[in-house]
Amino acid sequence: MPPLALYVHLPWCLRKCPYCDFNSHEWREGGSLPQAQYLSALRADLEAVLPLVWGRKIHSIFIGGGTPSLFSPDAIDRLLADVRALLPLEPACEITLEANPGTFERDRFRGFREAGVTRLSIGVQSFDDAKLRALGRVHDRAQAIAAVEEACECFETFNLDLMYALPGQTLAECEVDLRQALAFRPPHLSVYHLTLEPNTYFAKFPPAVPDEDLASEMLDRIVERTGEAGLARYEVSAYARPGHACAHNLNYWRFGDYLGIGAGAHSKLSFPHRVVRQVRFREPARYMQAALAGQAVAQDEEVRREDLPFEFMLNALRLREGFELVRFTERTGLPVTVIAQALEEAERRGLIERDLQRVWPTDRGFDFLSDLQALFLPG
Repeated sequence: MPPLALYVHLPWCLRKCPYCDFNSHEWREGGSLPQAQYLSALRADLEAVLPLVWGRKIHSIFIGGGTPSLFSPDAIDRLLADVRALLPLEPACEITLEANPGTFERDRFRGFREAGVTRLSIGVQSFDDAKLRALGRVHDRAQAIAAVEEACECFETFNLDLMYALPGQTLAECEVDLRQALAFRPPHLSVYHLTLEPNTYFAKFPPAVPDEDLASEMLDRIVERTGEAGLARYEVSAYARPGHACAHNLNYWRFGDYLGIGAGAHSKLSFPHRVVRQVRFREPARYMQAALAGQAVAQDEEVRREDLPFEFMLNALRLREGFELVRFTERTGLPVTVIAQALEEAERRGLIERDLQRVWPTDRGFDFLSDLQALFLPG
């Protein structure tokens, strides 16, 4: 069986960012979040799904959102205690929590560390106040710096999230953001191109963003500067020092299994002759009601065999290391012959290189990743 990870979705934010297409919800009810009720729903959700993962150990946990750092350290402590009571964890289980500098207060990150979180992922996005306002972020430069400084003190490993190709951003401004991030010597850096996703505010009212040539120049500079700082680009958008790659995300990209609990969470679970995907109810109030009744799953369907090659490649080709051919067969149950023609075409176009054991994307394959992945779509 593939390794199994756990994803926990905490759906609330202080404010919905105009570029965000995640299942996040502004807390508008007044007063404090319904933390206790939501934690009870998460436990009930987990208890109901236990028969599907019985006997399997969890090798990583990722608490995402939304803004999980809106929940108190005590709430995160209760959450992790419930998980440990119901699921066996690997001894070195990585436990990541996403945090927003806008929810930062002194010693809050230290409280998360004491609750059992081993890795923090801080959504900085930019250190430029004007750009942060354009992105609708609730924090400013000073809050971002204070949050990263405390993360440096409390965690042996942490991640900074940055974005580039921001509204009105110049190459020089991109470099200033990157220089500030690298000054903290982060063990891990994720750098994402701002995209105008459907069904977002930016999709309806698109801002003026850098053109493709300038965005490409920014990415070239990011790859160059991170390399000089000792961070290796091990995935399309991820850079890390040796030993600090994100274990949870590596499991996604290697087509491992993951159990998702919480509002709108997705699961991918393997069984001897099939792969199943599940989705929980998206709206938090409905999710809590359904989960407490033992019915949190809104969708449950088997992945068609003809879709498995594309689903595998959608993940595996994001990695610089690519994938071992034997892993394709192990994770999909399909022979390598089903992808032979697509591999030949990808190699002909200079998008991959390969040997008898492994396939990996070239620099050109990284630059034209969508084109490379599309070669494996079902006919």
